[in-house]
Amino acid sequence: MSDKDAERKFTIFHRDDAPSLAESGRMSFEPFKESILPVLGQVQEAGVFKGEDARVLFAIPGFSLVHVWFKPGYPLPLHSHDADCLYYIIAGSIRMGTQELGPRDGFFVPADVPYSYTPGPEGVEVLEFRHATEFNFVNHANGLAFWEKALETVRTSQPAWDKATMPALPA
Repeated sequence: MSDKDAERKFTIFHRDDAPSLAESGRMSFEPFKESILPVLGQVQEAGVFKGEDARVLFAIPGFSLVHVWFKPGYPLPLHSHDADCLYYIIAGSIRMGTQELGPRDGFFVPADVPYSYTPGPEGVEVLEFRHATEFNFVNHANGLAFWEKALETVRTSQPAWDKATMPALPA
């Protein structure tokens, strides 16, 4: 039996046992523009990572499933990945351009296509399906205006994020 076949077996997974996306090492970051690094550092120091919880639920060669919870207003920058991704909203909502998406809605983003969205007032809980085990993150928000606004959002959102719970699942 090949290594690939050995990984393709009946598997049960639990979110509480899943490693964080950061711990898993499955998402690599392409270098950010030098001009935004000082503000990006301030955004990180202000607690941006308290506004998200991303966990790798399942991964085998050529396939992965990530569960993400973004808290209300999380400043997700315009970005892309080098793998196609199908998103499914479990609970909460997002604003993507002029579209408001909620539970049981979803969207598909082809590889290398920049996108962003803003979690709604309850935050959002999404599943990310990819035909890739590892993928990158390419930042396309290279203007200081986005990052300065993100810094303000992170600073003012900390009290709410500290108390936030995942949005309620629809009935």
